[in-house]
Amino acid sequence: MEVRVGPKFVHIVEDNANFRKAIEGLLKQFRYEVSTYPSAQHFLDRLPSDDVPSCILLDVRLPGMSGPELQQRLSELGSTLPIIFLSGYTDVATTVKTMKAGGEDFLIKPVSSDQLLPAVERAIAHHHAVLNLKQTRAQILSRIATLTPRERQVIELVIRGKSNKQIANALGTTERTIKAHRHGVMTKMQARSLVELVSLAERFGVLASNEGQTS
Repeated sequence: MEVRVGPKFVHIVEDNANFRKAIEGLLKQFRYEVSTYPSAQHFLDRLPSDDVPSCILLDVRLPGMSGPELQQRLSELGSTLPIIFLSGYTDVATTVKTMKAGGEDFLIKPVSSDQLLPAVERAIAHHHAVLNLKQTRAQILSRIATLTPRERQVIELVIRGKSNKQIANALGTTERTIKAHRHGVMTKMQARSLVELVSLAERFGVLASNEGQTS
């Protein structure tokens, strides 16, 4: 199940009122939902949800808390909102620092619509993908929670390449019982094949994380 594509939100954190309004007007023309904030603290005080496809347009130089400082604070809060930095000057050191910290893009003012709109669309598309992955992981975790301790033991050994006979010997039971456990795991995990099950385990690391609970 994917996150539904609905309204796309852009949060503008910019202290220059004229520039802020100009960008807001441009984005609204292209049917984005827009919220504006004159400072980083104002944004934090009204911290928006990151459960819908969104991005932040963030000025580097702001009164009080700077753009990079807000980026660090949001990272500490676990925010997944992608950030497009805006700056009135070219600063290689700041650009490198913010991008290394996970920034989505870095644009120099004045920003044309040909620069801004594709950057915003890329950022929101990236956030949409992040939300889908987050939702999928939650679904897989909920399926994992339905497995019994013995089913977890069996599937851990299956993923390590052990045969039914080897697993039966290791757990002191019969191959028939192991086959029944494997069938139960496949049904609960909604995996159509062993390959798909192993892929889920490797992609999300969820089965191995439960290894300590299988004794």
